[in-house]
Amino acid sequence: MTREEALQLMQEYTRSDALRKHMYAVEIAMCAWARRLGADEQAWATVGLLHDFDYERFPNDALSATEEHPAEGVALLRARGYDEELCQAILGHAHYTGVPRESMVARTLFAVDELCGFLVACALVRPSRSLADLSVKSVRKKLKDKGFARGVNRDDIIQGAEELGVPLEEHIQFIIEALRPEEQRLGLGEGV
Repeated sequence: MTREEALQLMQEYTRSDALRKHMYAVEIAMCAWARRLGADEQAWATVGLLHDFDYERFPNDALSATEEHPAEGVALLRARGYDEELCQAILGHAHYTGVPRESMVARTLFAVDELCGFLVACALVRPSRSLADLSVKSVRKKLKDKGFARGVNRDDIIQGAEELGVPLEEHIQFIIEALRPEEQRLGLGEGV
């Protein structure tokens, strides 16, 4: 699937600007990790762009492993011939599916998903509303504040870095640096 096809599908299913920006952030992070690991940047980027595309239509409050998000989206992707390893990665980003994260693309998607949301939240509360002056130290401090960005699962952020086999601080810094050049697309930085 090309980026254009993935983008069209994501936009067809997702109306929320905030959710779209989250998927853009995950796309950017996945592409950066693919580049670092010598993997297929386009394939990994589409996983990031599509991982939550079905979330609004199929929200899955019951945390069903086989219905709603992400199962409905993956069924649609499979019907369109989307690569099975990438489908497994999308399923595996949600604990409740029970799908193990056996591939590096699956482990990476899990590792960047919650962290991207958290980093954007950290940037939004800064006077600059930017990633430009966001430090790992500041992010670590916010991770300890349970009242900040309550919807972000801190355990997933920590587990994600462990599954990638990199220190948490290194992973945080890597994603900050990957997102910085694209921060305006994410609703951050100057002019926001």
